[in-house]
Amino acid sequence: MPTRTARTAWNGTLEQGSGQVELSSSKVGTYDVSFPKRAAEDAGGTTSPEELIAAAHSSCYAMQFSALLAEAGGTPESLEVVADVSLGPDPAGGFKLTGITLKVTGEVGGIDNDTFVKTAQAAKETCPVSKALTGVEISLEASLDA
Repeated sequence: MPTRTARTAWNGTLEQGSGQVELSSSKVGTYDVSFPKRAAEDAGGTTSPEELIAAAHSSCYAMQFSALLAEAGGTPESLEVVADVSLGPDPAGGFKLTGITLKVTGEVGGIDNDTFVKTAQAAKETCPVSKALTGVEISLEASLDA
């Protein structure tokens, strides 16, 4: 399997500085980052490590869940996965990720809601990004669309 690369160029202090994160492997874009906007409710057109982790987690989880649904005898038609990644103070100092919530809904033929929820949990436990984030509490909300 390939290694993927991102690069960040940063200028200045944490409070006054800013940077650009480049998705180097795919070359799909370069995005602005800054700590003040990272900590603000409105990101103002910049991204953050938490948003990038949310993107990685939601996409990885969707792939893993799709694979496990097929193994369980289901036919995934569509899945929508939202990952909410929270940043907060660390009692030991600084900041830390305080939690991740995965919310998944989907249209899947050939399985019932119990199988959907059970498979959703298995995907949460076996998704490579979930495995990488074991130091953060990950919660799951799953529902099969009627």
